[in-house]
Amino acid sequence: MSANGPPKTERNSPISGWGIQVDGLGKGGVVLRKPAAAIGGFYATSLDSVRFAFRRPFQVREFVRQSWFIAGVCLAPTLLMSIPFCVITVFQLNQLLIELGGADLSGAGAGLGVVREIAPLVSALVVAGSGATAICADLGARKIREEIDAVRTLGLHPVHRLVVPRVLAATVVALCLNGMVTLVGLLAGYVFSVYVQHASPGLFMANLTLLVGPKDFLVSEFKAAVFGLLAGLVACHLGLTAKGGPKGVGDAVNQTVVCGFLLLFLANSLITALFLRS
Repeated sequence: MSANGPPKTERNSPISGWGIQVDGLGKGGVVLRKPAAAIGGFYATSLDSVRFAFRRPFQVREFVRQSWFIAGVCLAPTLLMSIPFCVITVFQLNQLLIELGGADLSGAGAGLGVVREIAPLVSALVVAGSGATAICADLGARKIREEIDAVRTLGLHPVHRLVVPRVLAATVVALCLNGMVTLVGLLAGYVFSVYVQHASPGLFMANLTLLVGPKDFLVSEFKAAVFGLLAGLVACHLGLTAKGGPKGVGDAVNQTVVCGFLLLFLANSLITALFLRS
């Protein structure tokens, strides 16, 4: 026995609600209450956004302003990302086709890669990386300046006034960017295949729609819309729940990027598997 008496034995941590603590893993153990609350809060924000999206009056001016803002933030990065992404993909596909003796099918490979995967992913990554972080920073700054509380004091709901226009703006901008990336990507693939890898221009254009059609483009647009919707919801939720001053806003922006990318890749896998099966 030590001078301070017998050692104290810790009791097992109680399970309360969603919080589960495991002893022996750090000072506080493993706490599941915080992630469960975060998921529940995001779910509640999403439901409120759907509910207030059909409530009048619709914030047309805020929607147009946010759409213009997000488009301005995302346009240049989208163009800069789409060209190398598409060129690298087309180059690898053409190399494979050349080895297999099917160099004349380079247009089919370019159409398949750009329309189905590259265009929605590039537009979504830019919206989640540039547009969503800007939305989160804006709402987080409003939160720590107590502007959100002022909106509630005026009898307005923050979701109706601030979240819905931003989420819809992110969705619409993602749709537009997807179409632009598709056009730019196919053009870049054509230039690279014809002038660098010396593919036949006529065969490239003739085989462009061999493996893809209007259905694939509609699926690509659907993907972009879902990606933009998820990115906007994540950004708005984390912005409205930011706390701890400027540091808390910075943490919320970082979480927006990480959570947004995870949701986008998960949604892309699910949508691709669903439509490939049909």
